[in-house]
Amino acid sequence: MSESLTSIPEKPSQGTAARIGWAILIVATLYVSYFSHLGAIGFVGPDEPRYAWIARDMAETGDWVTPRLYGKPWFEKPPLYYWAAALCFKVFGVTETAARLPSSISALLATLALAWLAWRLYGGETARWLLLLLPTTVGMIGFSHAAATDMPFTGMLTIAMVCAAIVLRLAPDEEGRASPAPTNPAIPWIALILFGIFLGLAVLAKGPAAVILSGGAIFFWAIFTKRWRDAFRLLHPATIAAFCLTALPWYIVCARRNPDFFRIFIIEHNFKRFLTPEFQHIQPFWYYGPVVLLALLPWTPAFVWLAVAGGIRVARDKSLSPNATFLVFWMAFSLVFFSVSQSKLPGYILPAIPAAGLLLAWGFVKLAPKRARLFGAVTLLLGLAMFVAAEIVGAARIHAVRDSAPLLYSLLRCLLSLAIPNILLGLGFVVSKNRRFENSCGVLAVVSLTCFLFFADKILQDLRPIYWRQKDLTLQLVAHGVPTERTFVYLAVDRSTRYALSFYLHREITDWDRTSQEEAFVISGSIDCKRLRKEGYDCQEVPLGNAAEGWSVSHVMPKTSVCGPAGSGESK
Repeated sequence: MSESLTSIPEKPSQGTAARIGWAILIVATLYVSYFSHLGAIGFVGPDEPRYAWIARDMAETGDWVTPRLYGKPWFEKPPLYYWAAALCFKVFGVTETAARLPSSISALLATLALAWLAWRLYGGETARWLLLLLPTTVGMIGFSHAAATDMPFTGMLTIAMVCAAIVLRLAPDEEGRASPAPTNPAIPWIALILFGIFLGLAVLAKGPAAVILSGGAIFFWAIFTKRWRDAFRLLHPATIAAFCLTALPWYIVCARRNPDFFRIFIIEHNFKRFLTPEFQHIQPFWYYGPVVLLALLPWTPAFVWLAVAGGIRVARDKSLSPNATFLVFWMAFSLVFFSVSQSKLPGYILPAIPAAGLLLAWGFVKLAPKRARLFGAVTLLLGLAMFVAAEIVGAARIHAVRDSAPLLYSLLRCLLSLAIPNILLGLGFVVSKNRRFENSCGVLAVVSLTCFLFFADKILQDLRPIYWRQKDLTLQLVAHGVPTERTFVYLAVDRSTRYALSFYLHREITDWDRTSQEEAFVISGSIDCKRLRKEGYDCQEVPLGNAAEGWSVSHVMPKTSVCGPAGSGESK
């Protein structure tokens, strides 16, 4: 394979207006997908408020080595996300937007790096479509808006894999197939060093899984292509030195300061998490198949068709180019590795999505036009099925759902928003006058989804009582002068609520001790003063506003106390 960095010969260059139009569309898509409405919802799940607490603690204490949750060392994850979020807190203040900004930036960097690889391997058209299709997938949108380690890990690993592709000398010809490796190639020093740096950053983001994922994919690529010499270049001393200088200092310093670091982080949160069901994230082996398909929405119908068409083509030709082999093993090894794990969470499979996005963009440019009407018919039919399903459910339940379950009602709107791009894309290929017409319908599909994302906060405003639930409760507690040092939770309060309340109240919220002789403000979703008074307590309800609907906050004093709240025994 000749060491040429030139891309595939392109068609005659587009006019200035067309290039400007593409640029505006791409920039708007990247911004809306990755950066719009970062603070539109409160912290979700147990991870976001917990990781945000650790980052805020780093910013406040100046201890950038030992992650601490409620003052105690917390070694579940390495510090890359905490460092980035702490810096964002210092610059932008402590907000949900600042907490999620590291994930958005990581998603953007990964997408740009992958687009560069797409341009280098397959040309400008594939790169343009990657910049439109990948950012608008549910997986990339969702995790770029999460204050968690998944997207920083995926972003750093993606950039490392792009650098690995350069070292492996994947280069295009007119069919996108790599040529045989040169006998005496020059070593791409910058790519070697950057591969080591970004692989080290991935290890700082989530741990040694980064080395396993990249090494496993490249190992099987080398077996399949028989290009061991290229693969062994990645073990160059420059790469190893860059990796060690990036990843090891924090691990060494943290282990010296915390003697139990190795046992907790390496043994418990890596080996035990992978090999045993101790962490209770138990799912069937096939779990990640549906998760990947959901993560690729709304382009899942197109991806499935292209995967089948590509598989038929490979079976017919009995060959697969080194470029495609690299992407397939990148995606497939992540899928198999995490499927074997005894602990499964949706975010684990995120490293497979960038590779799937590049395969999707390549198939959209190379395979779909060759069977345009069949591709369009499948995409159109599946899009119509999604639309009809949403309409049927919506028509039958619209009033009941809107009144009693705004979450389901909003999910129906989301389903419609995912159906419309498939309908537009399918129509473009079914009618298929020429490639320009197909591209125009593809652009309309992306624009329709981007518009939905841009106005998502208004379209999904019915969800406000759900996605601001803990913060609204916090504001009500502050407004009513409830002292945070005497605030506790009791019964039916899940981990997500506990961590979120702790973050917003800036204090660890613990369980109420029923035997305590101190006054307490007890937060619960299922207990009120009537029950507590029957159990022998003096109790008075805190009159929260509508924004905290669904919560009960009880001011509790033991009956034996002489300083209970006035009239507590007479309240409702």
